[in-house]
Amino acid sequence: MKVVVIGAGLAGLSAARRLVASGVEVEVLEARDRVGGRTLNHVFSDGSIVEVGGQWVGPTQDHALALIDELGLSTFDTFDEGDYIVSLKGKIKKFTGDTFGLPPHVLVEVGISQKRLERMAAKVPLDEPWASPKATEWDGQTLETWLRQHLRFEQSRDFWRAITAAIFSAEATEISLLHFLFYCHSGGMLDRLMGTAEGAQKSRIVGGSQLISETMANQLGNHLHLNEPVVSISQSDQGVIVRTTQSEYSADAAIVTIPQHLIGAIAFAPPLPTARQQLVQNVPMGAVIKIIATYDTPFWRDDKMSGFGVSLDHPVSITFDNSPPDGRSGMLLGFFEGAHARKASSLSVQERREIFLNTLVDLFGPAAASPNEVVELDWTAEQWSGGCYGGHLGPGVWTQLGEELTRPFGLIEWAGTETAAEWNGYMDGAISSGYLAADRVIAKSRR
Repeated sequence: MKVVVIGAGLAGLSAARRLVASGVEVEVLEARDRVGGRTLNHVFSDGSIVEVGGQWVGPTQDHALALIDELGLSTFDTFDEGDYIVSLKGKIKKFTGDTFGLPPHVLVEVGISQKRLERMAAKVPLDEPWASPKATEWDGQTLETWLRQHLRFEQSRDFWRAITAAIFSAEATEISLLHFLFYCHSGGMLDRLMGTAEGAQKSRIVGGSQLISETMANQLGNHLHLNEPVVSISQSDQGVIVRTTQSEYSADAAIVTIPQHLIGAIAFAPPLPTARQQLVQNVPMGAVIKIIATYDTPFWRDDKMSGFGVSLDHPVSITFDNSPPDGRSGMLLGFFEGAHARKASSLSVQERREIFLNTLVDLFGPAAASPNEVVELDWTAEQWSGGCYGGHLGPGVWTQLGEELTRPFGLIEWAGTETAAEWNGYMDGAISSGYLAADRVIAKSRR
């Protein structure tokens, strides 16, 4: 049996690795000149490696953690010792725990709303979000609508808007309430999604997260083909024919792992079903610009600060200590997300750098003004991603089109983190989706 896998990110390479282990012949096609998809390493002049794409793994991300171990890679913990920082109404405050420096009345309302949202999220079936008892009601509104109806204080709403942008790189006005609830359930609820010590931001990969894909790619040898964007996929009783800008590949089946909106750029024969065509037009990617500054030392640790900052006042709303485990330098990481990213994308690199450094100075003091190096990546400008961290569903999409995300189209299976039931949108979700698609192909061949 022979299978063509389209996309050499975590989903595609995981699918290919699974297929090869089962004795299937595989060809992997990638439009970029590299592997890794939405993971990408950068090397600073001192040799320190950072990720300008996805980077974290955490508890319950069992597929990612097992794969890291199988490939002989290792992880290290994100630095999380000391005070956190919040900028709220022009005032900078230190805080510990999960208070976020919010006023008591706001903190109480946020806590109550979190419990309520999580009770709702627990009722959303991960395999069939559209089958939730209140799916029609929840999918008929945005998260913003719910916040306006159920929260009294504007600061409470602003908090959830900031958290939404941090998790989805999209605004509460863009996301279906049902999608927000599904995503919370998919990632083990909000504390795990937002957390560092025991949450989704707990650990990083030594050598950078792109090393996962590079290691898998090395095992494929000449069965991996870079710089080959797929332009068409045709299928018949005899199999599939996948055409790229360079070559043509025949196989018994295909697995497509690219972001949903890019599927629409491929010509299918026969054409995709109407519902599938509608779906690929309705899963936009989030908007994010990731930016990292490096210093001689992690100076903020001298002031007993963790490097984690939250700002409701700045375009860069979240920061982390992103320093390497060997301590050769200090690094601070920040994100422009959602509406802030779309606005910042129209600015020059220098203008974005100034905004970022001004934010760091406000949060961590004047020493942040003079980094050794700064690197950024505007993921909205990446042709073969179109944004990050993942695709999101607006009102009505889950209930009307959600079943199409994983429904096979003849000899074509779909994968990618947006199709995952657990850890949707994360590296773990991408890996598990690749495994599942490969298993479906193998099961069909045996039948």
